[in-house]
Amino acid sequence: MSIIESKIVLVETSHPGNIGAAARAMKTMAWTNLALVNPQDLHDPSARARATRAYDILDQAQIFTSLEDAIADCQHVIGVTARTRANAAKAFTPRVLLENLSEQDEAVRVAWVFGRERNGLTNEEIDLCHSVCTIPANPEFSSLNIASAVQIICYEAYCRGLQSENSENQQPTAIAPSQELEGFYQHCWQTLEKVEFLDTENPIPLQRKFRNIFDRTGLTSSEINILRGIFTAILKRF
Repeated sequence: MSIIESKIVLVETSHPGNIGAAARAMKTMAWTNLALVNPQDLHDPSARARATRAYDILDQAQIFTSLEDAIADCQHVIGVTARTRANAAKAFTPRVLLENLSEQDEAVRVAWVFGRERNGLTNEEIDLCHSVCTIPANPEFSSLNIASAVQIICYEAYCRGLQSENSENQQPTAIAPSQELEGFYQHCWQTLEKVEFLDTENPIPLQRKFRNIFDRTGLTSSEINILRGIFTAILKRF
């Protein structure tokens, strides 16, 4: 996996100092792509103070009003969380996820998504992620500062990149971006509802299970087109 093709996404960070510290953590490991979703007080002096000399990361950070927009150009989205989620995909360590990504494709654009300081990511935001990451820590005190968590992810990816520097380049695979995948899921829900397979009063448990199934496959754009063609053919019969 190419570090250049990865980004850190911070969702509704409330303390600007954490944004600056995260930028510094990224720069020490040669990461440059930072995306912020509805950050609070980004221009507070503490952000720049804690960034040290990683000012370019702050100045170039992209700002979005929704997580969907922040990850729209990414083929693999990883939610970083310390909490166990019911019906969510199995959580893996950063090292395992990076190994799996390296086996898939070196050109995959990856987003590592971090939630709010106090309560992390919502279940709905986790639903938008294709994998879930948990950083191993002391079970009696597992809370990590956001910048510390960002540093660990960037470090693990940097080490992985050093290991594969001399490996042979692989032909990129056209893994579908998040925006196409979300369109596929909405088409899927519509079809399942039409054939009366989806419980419209409580659809989320089944929807999450379907997401878990397909998120593991790394669907390409052409594969999504085939599946959506099947959905269209089914809907025409109703």
